[in-house]
Amino acid sequence: MTSQYPIYLIDDDDAVREGLSLLFRARDMTVRTFVDAGTFLAQVDRNKPGYLLVDLAMPQVNGLELHQRLLAQGIRWPLVILTGHGDVAACRAAFQVGVTDFLSKPVDADTLFATIHAMERLLDTALERQQDEALLATLTPRESEILNMICRGFDTKAIANALGISPRTVDAHRVNISTKLGTTSVVELVRMTMGG
Repeated sequence: MTSQYPIYLIDDDDAVREGLSLLFRARDMTVRTFVDAGTFLAQVDRNKPGYLLVDLAMPQVNGLELHQRLLAQGIRWPLVILTGHGDVAACRAAFQVGVTDFLSKPVDADTLFATIHAMERLLDTALERQQDEALLATLTPRESEILNMICRGFDTKAIANALGISPRTVDAHRVNISTKLGTTSVVELVRMTMGG
């Protein structure tokens, strides 16, 4: 199994970092290791998304706190908590804040790779949503208003009547919307606006 995204492994245990790094490299997967969350936060490049494998119990900033800090920075990459001493309460807390999975150490290789395979799909979806949001942000307030009406099934004449503008003006806005979003498909426009 190879992956188009790097794995960011953050664990204060040297043996865990070395062992998992060897496992990933044996499968031709790119892995970057960090001894603690602070080091990772100082070096994270939001333009190089990947999977996060994070130890739950680290000094200073634990795995769940790291997840919260990343979310605060707008980084919503799939994150898996690794722990040698997790309990039901810790697992529940992890899932409540949006952690992708919770794995016990030592991690079974098959389980780990199945989790990474699932994370790849999640990351593809998250990045597509991020791209959609960036495109939608290029619309003017009037274009956003018209897009909303298009997605609700209004035709050009109904939009013009509702907004008190000419159909020709609506058509001009529709062209701008299609150009900015890269599609004329109403189904695709609905998907982009609905986040699906």
